[in-house]
Amino acid sequence: MNDMTSRRTGGRAARRASRAAPLNDDLRPVRPGLTGGTYTPLTEDGMTRIDRAALDALEQIGLSGAPDSGISQMTRAGATLGDDGRLRFPRALVEETIANANKEITLFARDPRHDLHLAGPRVHFGTAGAAVHMVDVDGQNYRDSTLQDLHDAARITDRLDNIHFLQRPMVARDIPDAFEMELNTVYACCAGTTKHVGTSFSEPSHVAPALELLHLIAGGEDKWRERPFVSNSNCFVVPPMRFASESCDVMEACIEGGMPVLLLSAGMAGATAPSTIAGAIVQAVAECLAGLVYVNAVKPGHPAIFGTWPFGLDLRSGAMTGGSGEQALLSAGCAQMHRYYGLPGGAAAGIADAKLPDMQAGWEQMCSNVMAGLAGLNMVYEAAGMHASLLGFCHESLILGDDLIGQALRCVRGIEVDDETLALDQMREVCLNGPGHYLGTDQTLARMQRDHVYPTLGDRTSPREWAENGKPDLIERATERKEAILAERSEARFDPRLDAEIRRRFTIHLPA
Repeated sequence: MNDMTSRRTGGRAARRASRAAPLNDDLRPVRPGLTGGTYTPLTEDGMTRIDRAALDALEQIGLSGAPDSGISQMTRAGATLGDDGRLRFPRALVEETIANANKEITLFARDPRHDLHLAGPRVHFGTAGAAVHMVDVDGQNYRDSTLQDLHDAARITDRLDNIHFLQRPMVARDIPDAFEMELNTVYACCAGTTKHVGTSFSEPSHVAPALELLHLIAGGEDKWRERPFVSNSNCFVVPPMRFASESCDVMEACIEGGMPVLLLSAGMAGATAPSTIAGAIVQAVAECLAGLVYVNAVKPGHPAIFGTWPFGLDLRSGAMTGGSGEQALLSAGCAQMHRYYGLPGGAAAGIADAKLPDMQAGWEQMCSNVMAGLAGLNMVYEAAGMHASLLGFCHESLILGDDLIGQALRCVRGIEVDDETLALDQMREVCLNGPGHYLGTDQTLARMQRDHVYPTLGDRTSPREWAENGKPDLIERATERKEAILAERSEARFDPRLDAEIRRRFTIHLPA
């Protein structure tokens, strides 16, 4: 009896250990690059009409404000400069550019395990933004964001399975000099995570020193060019339909330096873009197509992400509505247009208008993240941590967003139908020969980790268990996890000799 008990106990312990062991990436219930595209708010006719309207806008209205270098590059490619100073883009030029543009992009990471392959409807979630405040949940206060806050966000991101990349989510307001702030942003992000990093530059002269820093981190310019692990988030247009001259100069410098670019068009529906969802998408598509012509005129095939980021607006107050249903539709519709053209693309989702990580934030973040993922958006930017319509960033919300995005990714994965998942053999065995339930069956135990996503912090206990456990508070648990992560040394930190060399050549504000 004791031997049998021991064997049963040993078998149960072995099964528990097997279930607790990390799964191979291809067996995990959710992972980067899951295929979306099942949600299609735009009909085929709707996409065709948006395409025609965007091409008409480029041919008839065009864009103003391009720098001289851009005018030279784009007119040489086939654009025309009118007496009114506007560049217009013949339909044939745009269609040829789309046909020849880079259709698949790998955004490299310092650790190759985190490389992101952008193609078709493969979905990735990450951070972004330029928040100027940090949300301190303890006192429910907003304060200026700092370089240390940014570095901490990078370190936290490095430990979260469902946050696949780090685009700079906040501004280091404790560094008043723009050049030093942008250089330190690159340092703080790369020293905090080995995932892909996105950042921006306010002036073209800031690009070369940042590239010098990145060459040091990569181990040489040749190694950087082989695997550029930082991309440039570039607001190359000032909607409506006007190039941002200085940002275009930055973009040209980044292209020359081998850095992938995010072509970011961020019109506000009802203010700097048409108020209708379809109209806002048309303008964003037109602006990004102009940007695609620009990039490919400078360097054909250079990796460029089609960054249609139209935002919603509350027309009663003029306030941005990043957490609205309209925002979710804008991003999902943009994802469809990316697939219509076969171009790697990104848009914004997961933004909360709520000021704190509360119930409002939960519904706002989940709605747009799920819809963007189901629509097959390659890069879901601003997916976690963003509050107050992009004005505030919250570390606890970033951590909770990892759970939320895990559930969104499970929706993206969808329902697999095959002989095993149809489970007829299980039904036959349980109903005819078994106990009448599926608890504890080999099939249930074998698939519980592969089919189901279990929240790290979300509480699924009964009210009685919850009370017995001291009524744990979700925000407090997120704070505890934040403190635990930040108490450990970052795995992304630089070798001390490399760090010393970086500090010798650049003014780094983070303590060594």
